[in-house]
Amino acid sequence: MGFAEYADYDGLGLAGLVRKGEVQPAELVEAAIERIERHNGVLNAVVFKGYDDARKTAAGALPDGPFKGVPFLVKDLAAHVKGWPRTSGSHFAQVAADADDSELIRRYRAAGVILMGKTNTPEFGIPGVTQSDRLGPCGNPWNPAHIAGGSSGGSASATAAGMVPLAHGGDGLGSIRIPAANCGLVGMKTTRGRTPITDLAEEAYGLVVEHVLTRTVRDSAAMLDATGYPRPDDPFQAPHKDGPYLDEVSKSPGRLRIGWSAETPSGRPMSDETVARLHDTVALLKGLGHELVEQGLGIDYRAFYRAQGLASAANFSASVKRWVEQLGREPREGELGALAQRGYDAGQRVTGQQAFWGFQQLRLFTQQILQRFEGFDVYLTPTMSNAPPRIDWLDPLSVELKEFDRRQASTYGTTPPFNITGQPSVSLPLWMSADNLPIGMMFTGRFADEATLFRLSGQLEKEQPWKDRRPPVWN
Repeated sequence: MGFAEYADYDGLGLAGLVRKGEVQPAELVEAAIERIERHNGVLNAVVFKGYDDARKTAAGALPDGPFKGVPFLVKDLAAHVKGWPRTSGSHFAQVAADADDSELIRRYRAAGVILMGKTNTPEFGIPGVTQSDRLGPCGNPWNPAHIAGGSSGGSASATAAGMVPLAHGGDGLGSIRIPAANCGLVGMKTTRGRTPITDLAEEAYGLVVEHVLTRTVRDSAAMLDATGYPRPDDPFQAPHKDGPYLDEVSKSPGRLRIGWSAETPSGRPMSDETVARLHDTVALLKGLGHELVEQGLGIDYRAFYRAQGLASAANFSASVKRWVEQLGREPREGELGALAQRGYDAGQRVTGQQAFWGFQQLRLFTQQILQRFEGFDVYLTPTMSNAPPRIDWLDPLSVELKEFDRRQASTYGTTPPFNITGQPSVSLPLWMSADNLPIGMMFTGRFADEATLFRLSGQLEKEQPWKDRRPPVWN
């Protein structure tokens, strides 16, 4: 298959060709390999290549799932892939070869995808950029000098460049939605517990959920149908859905009451261009018949992030301690990057009382935010405060940490509350900046109500289509 033919289809489209016998899975694998080899030198999106395994899988009998024969990439962080290395973007926390697949990976395989390799991630998935001393920086297909976002930046970059039609990601404070916004993709953070967690030590806190980054809404919905069902031993389990999410994409959302805001936790205003695109989104939604109400979350962000910081530091330090137990030693000097070392040290200073005070405060904030959602169906904000910045401007390896923190705060901030509450939240690539960089808008639903988000996303995909936009790093 030529490149244009391969990349013109989303995941469901490629699987449809396989079912009709118009293309063989092995051909799709070779097309994906050609794309990865062509573009990865510029983007550094794929950090482990499992081509031999992919070719072997394609030559065998594949499950008749919705994505039969479709090339797929896995984020190199928490998910275990049998026989493949796992680095977590770290010089310290590395596994030479995982002994078995995580449950989520088994579900991906059952959906029919063919695993091609692993994607770039920052160390332990900490920052909102994909950059580490271990794996290097990941570039954005729209401009490789700009960030792909984090921590699922490698998956976003690879998908946006057409290497694969969809890829795995995880979202702990925005790590699916932020890369989706940076790279012009659909990025759904599911309800807490909708998909199985991949690593209890990393995700016992309850903030992280795992799903995919896609170019179309229907691919996101279909993959959640394939993977989003309860596992009996998960500590968090989402309420059952009413029906297939794929069916929701083509349904009318009806007339929704949508709250919207340009507020930022830091109080620093979003860029004029981002605010203008937010107002364009409000106008678009009003034109579709929805009711729009300007209203913020009404929380004390300073207190919110103080509580989140205490709880997250304690949880991260405990996670590193598990690696210490597994490896039989503490990290040597230089084995942890500056962000990871700071988090590990800070977590060891947090008392049990402080950690649980933080957890309790976050529960109180959750109640406050969920009460606010009683007044509307969906909440709209920009996913980021501005268009994707340059890699060298937001680089945790070269920028002094306090300055890096300040720059992150001026770039991000709208995504974390909904990891705390566990609500579903999706970034959609509705707009482009004057510099031809994506600007994503984030829509958050009531707890366990992905259905409404898929209906609204399907409507917006039809009214403000993005499918035919192509980044410079494409063909």
